[in-house]
Amino acid sequence: MAATDFKDYYSILGLQKSATADEIKKAYRKLARKYHPDMNPGNRQAETRFKEIGEAYEVLGDSDKRRKYDQFGQYWKQAGVGAPGRNPGANVDFGGFDFSQFSSFEEFINELLGRVGNSGSRSTGNWNYRTNTGGATGFSGFEDFAGYRDSASASSADTEGQISLTLSEAFSGSIKRLTLGSESIEVRIPPGAKPGSRIRVRGKGQVNPYNRQRGDLYLKVEIQSHQFFQFEGDNLICEVAIAPDEAVLGAQIDVPTPDGTVTINVPPGIRSGQSLRLRGKGWPQPKGGRTDQLVKIQIVAPKDISQVERECYEKIRASRSYDPRRNLQYVRL
Repeated sequence: MAATDFKDYYSILGLQKSATADEIKKAYRKLARKYHPDMNPGNRQAETRFKEIGEAYEVLGDSDKRRKYDQFGQYWKQAGVGAPGRNPGANVDFGGFDFSQFSSFEEFINELLGRVGNSGSRSTGNWNYRTNTGGATGFSGFEDFAGYRDSASASSADTEGQISLTLSEAFSGSIKRLTLGSESIEVRIPPGAKPGSRIRVRGKGQVNPYNRQRGDLYLKVEIQSHQFFQFEGDNLICEVAIAPDEAVLGAQIDVPTPDGTVTINVPPGIRSGQSLRLRGKGWPQPKGGRTDQLVKIQIVAPKDISQVERECYEKIRASRSYDPRRNLQYVRL
């Protein structure tokens, strides 16, 4: 290997030689995620960079390989290679040796043979050796990140997508048919899917180029807006209008819920914006049961009224004892 072919694995991972094992692993995960072929389809540069990162981590992530690399530099793979019948590296002290003075491994080996010969243990036979000039095509320790795992630990490249559901489909559960390229699959939607939740479809992700296994498909749930029901945390919320006389006198009103209409009591004197709670009428929970439905009251004054209603309202105004703005007289800067 020529000196110009030397790969600085620390530089490839963006680290100093003093980096800890945890810092090496963290840097590898970050860069492998960034340059993974599945994240950069068709990008040859990213693929080459990804292989370099894997090669660097294969060496620096292994304490024994890293020790040899730190000591022997570009010749770390040949470290310990010896003549036939010899104990590799026996009686040879490499401490403080400057490998940068050699432009090739052949030059280094000649010098090395001379040193061994001076110790009286030089072999007179032919020494056949082979230099591995090919870059690493694989890597080890590819741990969980961004849905990808190594071939030794699990499956393959997971894939994410989105699925749009009506409120009814999400509430009751349903079966949706999706098309993945030329493949058509059925996805079972469990009852109670919420916005942002993910549905896992096993074995329907991408094919891992390294182990040829297929990952999982994760579908992020989007729920289409509804004209009446909305989410508030885990609960459902809705707005219901009442008339001024219902707010003053109280009333019984009918309110829609996901599974039918119920009658609730509106207490006298309720204010606009207050909420009434319908326990167990909200959204299905994964472990069973339902959350609550909150009914937000809005007091709505009619715009078009009959002559009789107008006369009644005028009588109320003339005899009303309640002043809703009485506290405003005490407001000061």
